[in-house]
Amino acid sequence: MSKSKTITTLNRSLGFWSALSLVVGTVIGSGIFFKQSSVLDSAGSTGSALLAWFFGGVITLTAGLTVAEVGAQMPHTGGLYAYMNELYGKFWGFLSGWMQIAVYGPAIIASIAAYLGILLVGFFRLDNVWQAPLAIAVIVLIGGLNMLNNRWGAAFQIITTLGKLLPIVAIIIFGLFFGDQNAFGQSLHTASQSTGNFGVAILATLFAYDGWILVANLGGEIKNPQKILPRAIILGISLVLVAYTLVSYGILHFIPAETIHHLGQQTTVYFAQSAFGVIGGRLLNIGIIVSMVGCLNGKIMTFPRIVYAMAKKNQLPFSKQLAYLHHKTYEPLVATSMIIAYASIMILFFNPDRLSDLCIFTVYCFYVAAFVGIFLLRKRNIGQPRPFSTPWFPITPLIAILGALFVIVSEIGSDLSGVLLSLLIVAIGIPVYYFKKQHLYN
Repeated sequence: MSKSKTITTLNRSLGFWSALSLVVGTVIGSGIFFKQSSVLDSAGSTGSALLAWFFGGVITLTAGLTVAEVGAQMPHTGGLYAYMNELYGKFWGFLSGWMQIAVYGPAIIASIAAYLGILLVGFFRLDNVWQAPLAIAVIVLIGGLNMLNNRWGAAFQIITTLGKLLPIVAIIIFGLFFGDQNAFGQSLHTASQSTGNFGVAILATLFAYDGWILVANLGGEIKNPQKILPRAIILGISLVLVAYTLVSYGILHFIPAETIHHLGQQTTVYFAQSAFGVIGGRLLNIGIIVSMVGCLNGKIMTFPRIVYAMAKKNQLPFSKQLAYLHHKTYEPLVATSMIIAYASIMILFFNPDRLSDLCIFTVYCFYVAAFVGIFLLRKRNIGQPRPFSTPWFPITPLIAILGALFVIVSEIGSDLSGVLLSLLIVAIGIPVYYFKKQHLYN
């Protein structure tokens, strides 16, 4: 087999169920279990919190429907990076890729791993000093799995996706039938001055919904991506929207709003122990751990593909090394190692809530451009058949664009310093782009 072959031409072995499990698996992770308190605090009442979870899902679904049409016409490895490159040229394509490997990807992996570290410390009754080492150990182990053939990572994703249904179903059933709180009519009295606003509450839910687009990073490895990608994205987001809304209702129906406010990130752990006792609570926590491990697997499986795609075009420092593929598995070993190392550093120095907000803001800035791309493609390809057409055009992409802008403006108003920090990291990519363009592009 020729050494010149790449990820794009090899191992096109992932089918619909693998793609669907990647969508669901990379979305359902830590957010739904750890963001209940922050969403409620920002929304100010249980009714507004439920609306935030619902509208976050609607925004995500319209985004998925929009990107499904764009992605079906560009079924290449790289996802958002490939879309921006083809729609707006090399500069904006580079910046979107740089954003994902310098801020978004490592930050979201580090955030989920840090939440997992918190849960593991509580589960094994360890000292808090073990949170970071455990989080780093988990991503190193998952990274090692993804250095094998992509079939192993995909199989593990399907198994963990099925496993994470246990805590989701348990919380929904118990919350719906055994809770006695008013899930719509409680307000926060001890937090009368909301820590944010409704827009920030939606932003917090979007961290929990995020990850659906990552399956597009494997476009070159999916069988018949023009058909499978849209179906997997739309069905996956729809399933998650229903699950998240019901889980949030179940928790708000079982635990008083003031208690959720005081519990913070321990809300779901408290729910598990209160609802199912010590043994049942620990079993439910195992399900949550499996859910988060599966989410990490999906993200660690997909982000190195962006590094690889950029390195193949010689757009990054050390591109030759980062574009290396193992001669048997054809997996991007160096790119995977780089993402793991960067995420590990973030775990050591940043708060997981801070990381989650920063990564969502930066990626949504580029999502807006991708959503606008549907209008550009329809104008550019007038009369040409499309593998998939977004329903209710142009209403659907307009909702996606307005929803994304609403979230961006809300985050600027609530955390300007964080916004400037994330934009600064993205801006560092500009001199890197021009240096590589001048000196190293072939």
